[in-house]
Amino acid sequence: VMRIAPLIPRARKVGISALSWANKPCFSKSASNSLISDSVRTMSSKLSGANRIKGTEKNIWVEFGKLAVENKALNLGQGFPDFKPPQHVIDEMMAAVASDNHLMHQYTRSSGHPRLVSALSRLYSPLIGQQLDPNKNVTVSVGAYGVLFCAVQGLINPGDEVVIIEPFFDCYEPMVKVAGGIAHYCPLRPTKTEGVTSSKDWILDPKELESKFNQNTKALIVNNPNNPLGKVFSRDELLMMADLCKKYDTICLSDEVYEWMVYDDNKHIKIASLPGMFERTVTMGSAGKTLSATGWKLGWGIGPEHLIAPMQVLHQNCTYNCPTPVQEAVAGALEFEIDQMDQPDKCYFFSLAKELQPKRDKLAKICQEVGLSPVVPEGGYFMMVSTGNLKTDLPDDGTDDPRDFKFVRWMTTKLKLAAIPPSAFYHQEHKHLGENYVRFCFIKKDETIEAAGDILKKWFGSVKK
Repeated sequence: VMRIAPLIPRARKVGISALSWANKPCFSKSASNSLISDSVRTMSSKLSGANRIKGTEKNIWVEFGKLAVENKALNLGQGFPDFKPPQHVIDEMMAAVASDNHLMHQYTRSSGHPRLVSALSRLYSPLIGQQLDPNKNVTVSVGAYGVLFCAVQGLINPGDEVVIIEPFFDCYEPMVKVAGGIAHYCPLRPTKTEGVTSSKDWILDPKELESKFNQNTKALIVNNPNNPLGKVFSRDELLMMADLCKKYDTICLSDEVYEWMVYDDNKHIKIASLPGMFERTVTMGSAGKTLSATGWKLGWGIGPEHLIAPMQVLHQNCTYNCPTPVQEAVAGALEFEIDQMDQPDKCYFFSLAKELQPKRDKLAKICQEVGLSPVVPEGGYFMMVSTGNLKTDLPDDGTDDPRDFKFVRWMTTKLKLAAIPPSAFYHQEHKHLGENYVRFCFIKKDETIEAAGDILKKWFGSVKK
């Protein structure tokens, strides 16, 4: 004991027992120092993150959200409303939390609260043209973000190739990387760049898109309506994608969180509703976007059982389930809106788009008045605005980032107006397509948009002088 006691602290440092250490042959001070040094070196090489997440650390929402707060900037950057959801949606949440049913405060079914998946089945069956089984064709996760994570991790194997249409929501690329997939990118390209343009003017080259497919392609990821562009894909464009998916036996992951926000005479078509596509498509939706409650973080995936089941397995081994009162509240809110669908003026699915269209038009008009060229979106609640004609001297911010990153940093710190740089929604080789734009969000109160206009007009007036 007298011999072993002094060795205990050293032994603990290297994770072996003092008795084992004391009984090692040729034990000496120099040997012990060598052992400690080797062990520290070995341990330090293991005290690090997994290799698969390397290169995914940078996140624009963290940087530019923080920048907006630090500079007390008017925030037209991140995509959330600065107004409350409809009152009946709030009432549903209050009722769920205050319910006498104790189960509202306990775990519910892992892949979706029974009342919620039933409501989703009822909503999407006619939209997709399939009779959906609530338990087999629907899964729920923590936001559409979580649903997409479950889809990519649950369906993509290491070495599988994935085609991503650009611009894309920025999580697509790191999710594919973490799954071990190999991403290929095909951008929408503008056919008009002068003056006021439309997201309709941005199109895919069919030959370029097909060149990204081969026998190893496992999935196509498409965002419709598109963020940040606001592109609503036409039936012909979707048929072209569908034909490639069928030709190369490929899954389609269709991110449709802005499905209800479509303007003018444009129509949102679900690619899963096209011939031969349901069995190979996962359609993703969002309670946060649909009900203007992004903080509730609840999303869903709709598709055939052979694609939904792996996603359910991934979800049950990740977050397991989503908060029960949130699911109960969303279920009640959706049921209310479904019952109003034959009255478009009363149904939030339709009335939100009518409320947002004048806001879109107001923002586009403001941008024109100050020398910016808006790309008027067909859907969603974002607008890309060209800054390429502005002759603003941007300060050197010490980075090699694209021009739009530097412009947004300058605008946030100097003008106190926050936006998002669209080149973040492109892979490295195509970032030039977005670097002369900024992305504004217009799901804001009228006075917020007007305040942004005042900032821009004041700045534009000083530039003209």
